[in-house]
Amino acid sequence: MGSGSSPCASCKLLRRRCAKDCIFAPYFPPDDPHKFAIVHKVFGASNVSKMLQELPVHQRGDAVSSLVYEANARMRDPVYGCVGAISYLQNQVSQLQMQLAVAQAEILCIQMQPEPELPAIHPSMMDCDTKSLVLSGGNTGSFGDPMPQFLSYTSSNNNVIQDPLKREPLWT
Repeated sequence: MGSGSSPCASCKLLRRRCAKDCIFAPYFPPDDPHKFAIVHKVFGASNVSKMLQELPVHQRGDAVSSLVYEANARMRDPVYGCVGAISYLQNQVSQLQMQLAVAQAEILCIQMQPEPELPAIHPSMMDCDTKSLVLSGGNTGSFGDPMPQFLSYTSSNNNVIQDPLKREPLWT
């Protein structure tokens, strides 16, 4: 018997006596019968036995891990198996790379835009409300934009232009 007193998972499933030199015993322990059941269902015990016998002993563990992975993938997707999962992930990476490129291009476009020029205001041209707004420290926006509150500031005498994109003087 391969491991201890109970037969390995493959011998249990195949209902045969587990020999001392059972090729499946080191890789399919009795406490994990589902592992061999899936591999057997997809590849067959005879084919798995032949594959393991052709490999050197130090590569068999990796081969069993690959067979288990492929068998699980075949159970989920019988046509494409793990190739379907790989293709799906490659497509997802491509889409994410495209989204990243678009976002980087948008950032570059925003950075390349010229900052809007604000008209120079002489202190003698400001009324009391405007002076207090400028001097109160409420003249910077959340991202460092110069005086966005000033552009939308309204006074009681309607001399301030409401649309910040118009290039007309603020006072007439």
